[in-house]
Amino acid sequence: MGSNNEDPSSSPSHPLLEPHSPDSQESFIHISYNHGPRSFKDLPFFILFLLFSLSTFAFGIFSIFHRNPNYPASLSSFSFNPTTQTCTTSTSTSTTYFLLSLNSTYYSSNFVEDLTWTLVITFILSIPICWLLLLFLKHYTKHLVYATLPFFIVIPIFLNVYWFVVCTVSSTCSDVFPMVYRILVLVFLFLVIGVIVWILVANWHRVELTISIIGVASNALSWNLGLFGVLPCLTIGLLLYYVPMVMFMVFATFNGKVVPKGLEGDEIGCVWKQDSWVPAYFALAILTMLWSATAMVEAQVYVISGTIAHWYFSKDDQVPRKSITNSIRNAFGPSVGTVCLSGLLMCVVRMVRSAVDSARQEDAPGIVNLILRCCVNAFLAAVDFLNKFTINFAAITGEAYCTSARMTYELLRRNLLSAVFVETISSRILAGIIFVLSAIYTIVVCVILKTTTSLGSDSYLVAALAWLLLIIVLGFFVHVLDIVIDSIYVCYAIDRDSGEVCKQDVHEVYVHLPISRSSRQSNVVTRILGV
Repeated sequence: MGSNNEDPSSSPSHPLLEPHSPDSQESFIHISYNHGPRSFKDLPFFILFLLFSLSTFAFGIFSIFHRNPNYPASLSSFSFNPTTQTCTTSTSTSTTYFLLSLNSTYYSSNFVEDLTWTLVITFILSIPICWLLLLFLKHYTKHLVYATLPFFIVIPIFLNVYWFVVCTVSSTCSDVFPMVYRILVLVFLFLVIGVIVWILVANWHRVELTISIIGVASNALSWNLGLFGVLPCLTIGLLLYYVPMVMFMVFATFNGKVVPKGLEGDEIGCVWKQDSWVPAYFALAILTMLWSATAMVEAQVYVISGTIAHWYFSKDDQVPRKSITNSIRNAFGPSVGTVCLSGLLMCVVRMVRSAVDSARQEDAPGIVNLILRCCVNAFLAAVDFLNKFTINFAAITGEAYCTSARMTYELLRRNLLSAVFVETISSRILAGIIFVLSAIYTIVVCVILKTTTSLGSDSYLVAALAWLLLIIVLGFFVHVLDIVIDSIYVCYAIDRDSGEVCKQDVHEVYVHLPISRSSRQSNVVTRILGV
């Protein structure tokens, strides 16, 4: 290795991490962050995406001009004319739109006003809450995690005792659920809580490492706060892109005519029959919208990864400039085909997984169905493994999707790094933190509504909606932080592969990551055989 810093893999504490042999060093290409201009990759998939989008817009415009101006607001105004063998009407049946409003008997003006103000205040407060959360995760990660971890145990205990007391007090529940069974369930749930405590204690060393990883990622995100302005703008752009598509689908339903149809007995009625191309257009529009959504998600991952990589590979005393702009330019420029391909794969995976879940709910019998579901699940797991870190790597190097997938796998395999540990533990801890914070906020909101308003039991509904809004905003924050963790992981692997240390504080944390099991086993076999 060509760095003056000591390589952790050669230290006595890592006996299995041996230096690469000269033959292996010649077999792989040096990987680094691509600062310069990039060439276009995976263009055929961008062209395919354009064809889907243009076709959706073209047929949508056609549906507007080809719609039936006499689309019936109600078929009751039509009757079958036996003389002409057609459906006719004597009244004007021009297209009419009806808007349904909330019934004032169900929702009073006070409820709507309190709900509106609660949601507005929650959204405004969510911004400083996210900022404070990032600040605490950056400087006081250990304190925040240790303060929220007990709630992972306290909340289940509270719920367990609460249901037992309520069921004991209620005569109806006591009659249906005898005391002996209630005690058995209570003890069983306490045993489950005990297992959770044991898991936390047994993996305490991993929690300590995850705390350090979250702290490093929070520091990286604090240097690139502009991402919180760019990413929502990309989401808004996607919604604006959806508006004409939804409008086209509405107008597509107006393409057809009223035709006679036989009903019960000899009676003939009138029904609306859509043109034959309308169902196909719906399928095209829905597929385009799904592909656009997954492509936008991958584009956001690309922008975050490119921005974090620019920060990682810059000097410590240098403030990153135009890193977000360059990442956006690369995502929607040279790498737009890669983003479209990654989005297409994720779209297909989600559609297939949804179909498999639907088939599982139907519980179709037969060994063939069982084998088919197992094969499909194995295929989806392979695609997920292939896609893991691929778009992050593409954002860093500018390579094509397939090349990035292969090089990412080789990069992690060469450096004996696991692709599982960082994702599972850090994501769950962060999810637990935002759940606890949002739950505390919801309790405070509920108490305030109970004491200052006359909503009564409706205050629980308002508090629940406030909790939902806050958990969505905090979930977006955690989603960004998860991507930052993955991006730093890939940057660290590139550093480790080339023997360099661009960010010393990152290496001091990530060097303690566990070794990949498959690589460890293959290395042990190699030592035993003496190869």
